[in-house]
Amino acid sequence: MRTDDTNRNSDGDDLVDVDLYDDGTFPEYGFKQAPKGLATRRQLRAMGLRPGGHEPVAQLTWRGGKRMAWLYRIDLAKPKRTPTLAQEQALDRAMAARQTCPECGRRYFHCLRLRTVGCCEECFDGTPAHPGSYIAVAA
Repeated sequence: MRTDDTNRNSDGDDLVDVDLYDDGTFPEYGFKQAPKGLATRRQLRAMGLRPGGHEPVAQLTWRGGKRMAWLYRIDLAKPKRTPTLAQEQALDRAMAARQTCPECGRRYFHCLRLRTVGCCEECFDGTPAHPGSYIAVAA
């Protein structure tokens, strides 16, 4: 088989991509045309829900088919899970590592550019930081 003929098999026939599980009944809706009772993941999250393990029941497409989102049934959705205390502590430690300047020790309310700059802007080039943008270091 030649490398430039990637869509042909050894007999020279065209290959066809077939989805064995698609029987052609998966509904597809355009922008703002989905029926009531269906929502995307983001819409479920805004309602405090999650898909809960069930498969999408339809597809939403827009921008001429270039954008797509799965639609889930709202009545089968489950409430969002709340993280445990240990999970919240682990997330706080991870965020602290991204928000704390290694030179001055201040913890900012935004992530610092530690890979490129290596420290906060004030330590890097002297640009004063707004006092409301960080947590003061305990002396």
